[in-house]
Amino acid sequence: MRQCLHPEACNKDIDVPEHYTLFHDLRKEFVACYSTHGELSTFGIQEMLEYFGLPLDTENDYHVKEIQDMICVIQRMIKDGHIFQNPETVNIILEPGICSKDEEVDNGCVVRARGLPWQSSDQDIAKFFRGLNVAKGGVALCLSPMGRRNGEALVRFVNKEHRDMALKRHKHHMGGRYIEVYKASGEDFVGVAGGTSGEAHAFLSRGAQVIVRMRGLPYDCVAKQVLDFFLSGQKPCHVLDGEDGVLFVKKPDGRATGDAFVLFAKEEDAVKALSKHRDCIGSRYIELFRSTIAEVQQVLNRAIDPKQVVLPTPPIPQLPPIVPQHIITSGTRKDCVRLRGLPYEALVEHILEFMGEHSKNIVYQGVHMVYNAQGQPSGEAFIQMDSESSAYACASQRHHRYMIYGKKQRYIEVFQCSGDDMNLVLTGAVTPPSTKALLSPGGTMLPPPPVAIFPPAAAMLPRGPPQFAAHYPPPIFYWPYPSPPVSPTNYYNPANVGGIAAIPQQAALLTPAECLQLAPGTTVPATNTPTAEPRIEAFLPRMDLEKRVPVPAPSQAECNPFVEVFMV
Repeated sequence: MRQCLHPEACNKDIDVPEHYTLFHDLRKEFVACYSTHGELSTFGIQEMLEYFGLPLDTENDYHVKEIQDMICVIQRMIKDGHIFQNPETVNIILEPGICSKDEEVDNGCVVRARGLPWQSSDQDIAKFFRGLNVAKGGVALCLSPMGRRNGEALVRFVNKEHRDMALKRHKHHMGGRYIEVYKASGEDFVGVAGGTSGEAHAFLSRGAQVIVRMRGLPYDCVAKQVLDFFLSGQKPCHVLDGEDGVLFVKKPDGRATGDAFVLFAKEEDAVKALSKHRDCIGSRYIELFRSTIAEVQQVLNRAIDPKQVVLPTPPIPQLPPIVPQHIITSGTRKDCVRLRGLPYEALVEHILEFMGEHSKNIVYQGVHMVYNAQGQPSGEAFIQMDSESSAYACASQRHHRYMIYGKKQRYIEVFQCSGDDMNLVLTGAVTPPSTKALLSPGGTMLPPPPVAIFPPAAAMLPRGPPQFAAHYPPPIFYWPYPSPPVSPTNYYNPANVGGIAAIPQQAALLTPAECLQLAPGTTVPATNTPTAEPRIEAFLPRMDLEKRVPVPAPSQAECNPFVEVFMV
């Protein structure tokens, strides 16, 4: 009756006649009549008949036979002088009750229900356990550290027998969700439902059937405005005891929190009150939720003593493994492009589509997404091309072109850059202070990184005096997101992205004339004029430039044999 009849009738909205709420447990009555130490508590109907020496019914079907056997046992107990009295009762309605912090609750009477719908009330939870008797005020909805319901509740039953039957409803369904039911302690229940506020006790003792929580109230709101709020509209409803039926939640210093609890006398008023959800008081819309006595206690306890709320410590993410060194290029060759202004939702596939025909010039695993310290996309990416000419063509043709992502349309900045420029951003290195421009190498000089991280070839290191002393950047980390076959790798940037200087879009080529032999027909301005600046008016392939560099005589000043070419 407790585990089948009443739960099924409740799920199908069938009103059970009152006489089904009173019954006698035959096993308990048998033990009380014939046992002194409970040694017969495990007997079933067949064992009871054997105890009396009565025959089993064999003429009827199973269910009728079971009933006939029970009748024989009851008739024999009445013949022996047993009186059936004090029947057990099935409580249909959850009765309100107040729990204090000093109350002792039996550890064998409490369960924890997990996976509840966030909008479920104490009455909904009591219906889930229909057929079992929940103690007065025995449903305590748990709140998260932020004050929101977290889908858990502690339920207190009248005795251990009902608690054990409640555990058998583990993974039964409430609507479309299955509910997990576990054992809990009395301390857990008191910690959630117990209260110490005298004001809350007086407020909850008014005998209301419905409690509604209001959230989002103006800080200067008064009880009169709350009463007018519920009296307005097409479905007016009256608050129990007028202004005394409104309890504002305040901080320890007396300031308002924007929350309040309101009492209503009848269940019908709950529907009318909750229909005003998101109606406005002044310029603010108000959220309404059906609440419980335990929730009132929890909210007031936290408002009085905020130290009780312990926010969970965020988990420390484990750092991924270091990226293999062969994946990232280095040096001053400007065979990379930098994309800036990407949509945060953009993936490698969208970048390849944006690159168009230039995507065929991307090296294997050459797309590097840049992430900030929180692991979120920064809107930037670096792409390694197969040559400087491919990087130059991509930057010149795709700069300020639009990337269409869904309904978003963003123009993307595309700059040509070097491997050292890429490493500067990916490793979060400190930007060097501004210094006077040197004749060579002209604007992309970086301090050599530690050999353990990226050991560049000695011939590729720029020459000249050291520019600054700085701590070396932390290692690059691989961000383990699934990536398409051509992607590439994604990187975690542990430094503050806002502190990284943008890579120059354009830079002047400052190279001494004796280090570069120009093609026939090109001109070089005279250098005896103070205002003249060395510049190149023709662009040559790198291989041709390297072939034209003369070998300097031993007496001449040493210069860098590598030439850097910039967009002018």
